[in-house]
Amino acid sequence: MRFMRRKSYPSDLSDEEWAKLKPHLPTHGRGAPRRVNMREVINALRYLLRTGCQWRMLPHDLPPWEKVYYYFSQWRNDGTWERINRELRMEVRVSVGKDPEPSAAILDSQSVKSTEMGEARGYDAGKKVNGIKRHLLVDTLGLVLTVMVLTADIQDRDGARLLLEKVKGRFPRLQKIWADGGYTGTLVEWVKQFCHWVLDIVKRNDTVKGFAVLPHRWMVERTFGWLNRFRRLSKDYERLPASGEAMVYLAMM
Repeated sequence: MRFMRRKSYPSDLSDEEWAKLKPHLPTHGRGAPRRVNMREVINALRYLLRTGCQWRMLPHDLPPWEKVYYYFSQWRNDGTWERINRELRMEVRVSVGKDPEPSAAILDSQSVKSTEMGEARGYDAGKKVNGIKRHLLVDTLGLVLTVMVLTADIQDRDGARLLLEKVKGRFPRLQKIWADGGYTGTLVEWVKQFCHWVLDIVKRNDTVKGFAVLPHRWMVERTFGWLNRFRRLSKDYERLPASGEAMVYLAMM
């Protein structure tokens, strides 16, 4: 099927990016052939992520927003976005000479304000944020291993338990996880007994004033910096926590 050419947006996939991404997309399967350009669907999602616009305000020269949302939600529900993130992450690790599976990871969270659209939100008294909290586990390159979106009133230690329960058994080589002082306490022993990993707390030196780069911990901070480039992630605009998680995987792609 032929499609009219349009002026490109800065968020559009390059030919090289599309060539790397296309093999990871789900095949069509049975039924009538697709009548939508899947590259343009991904371009529309990248536009939405970069600009932070509403679904219904996607430009008219991109596929209809209903069609774009259909693929986003379908692939959110069946785990496609998480799978693509995993496969691309493994390719990147191999390309820099690392094992496809990590042996070490970094854990942290990010509190983000929510809009009135969100079905789940809470108040983080420490950060003074009313919204959600993104709990991230990343490898030593800063690539996301998994993300879990919870209400902001859930403490880091409690959120970490939920996240680590979710990924237990997924990473056969994982041995050590670095985290900051917010994860001290009974969580360290729980991780050792339940997950058979070492939770290493990297504490800030109280004698150092101002900004200081903490060993290992800076990698997850850089990941949050990458995510902050996407206006859609500057707040939590999603109705469902699962949509917020899918948006993180899309941004990492």
